[in-house]
Amino acid sequence: MKTRHVVCTPDVAAARSVMQAARGQGIPEDDIFLVARSDIELERIPDDKKVVATDFVPAALRGTLAGAVTGLLAGLVAVAIPPLGVTIAGAGAMAGIGALVGTWSSALIGASLPDPVRQMYDDEIKAGRILVVVDVADDELEQAMAAMNAAGGTLKSYSMPAALT
Repeated sequence: MKTRHVVCTPDVAAARSVMQAARGQGIPEDDIFLVARSDIELERIPDDKKVVATDFVPAALRGTLAGAVTGLLAGLVAVAIPPLGVTIAGAGAMAGIGALVGTWSSALIGASLPDPVRQMYDDEIKAGRILVVVDVADDELEQAMAAMNAAGGTLKSYSMPAALT
């Protein structure tokens, strides 16, 4: 399983060195991202290396799950009350509707929130530091982090499963 880790660098040159070290450790290009202040991102960081600026997709996924579970539970309760006349198929339909409503409402909220890395390291970003965000397999973590540290990065205390980000 891959986990997401954040490495702080003082400038663009150090961020490039850390990215090169990560690639040298076998981390695929698609698993390396950069987070920086907006003026730095606009001038010096290619679009394909930027982490999404909002929590839209993770929020939508969480909302889908929560909505589906809530809809299914409501449907099963309705099935248990005979005068309502709800069937098992109706409970399934309620789960689907719950998933849609959960996705829609959570995505709207998530679009207005910065992504978790930006929230946690806002002070570092405002100070002009560049964060290199990498998704690393657990068995490669120690060696990759040592290489990125040697290249001028400082590992931050952030670890989240890559699938949830």
